[in-house]
Amino acid sequence: MAGGWSKDGAVQEQIDSTVEDALERARASLPQGESLTHCEECDEPIPEARRQALPGVRLCVRCQSERDREQTDNSLFNRRGSKDSQLR
Repeated sequence: MAGGWSKDGAVQEQIDSTVEDALERARASLPQGESLTHCEECDEPIPEARRQALPGVRLCVRCQSERDREQTDNSLFNRRGSKDSQLR
């Protein structure tokens, strides 16, 4: 049951919209095209199994892991912080 001026199910619609947006961003960041044989960051060879498993791959596992870690560290959305600040 929604309160105030919001309609029933408004919270679930907002959650669904957030999930759909996140999926769209993730799909857009997937590599496309032909895989490289060598990493574009460190020039190490990319194993054939990785190139077949992930078409369009441009980085070796080590460089991709570092990039993923940096992106996670720089995330601006802190769900817990947002909820805590709303409770104060």
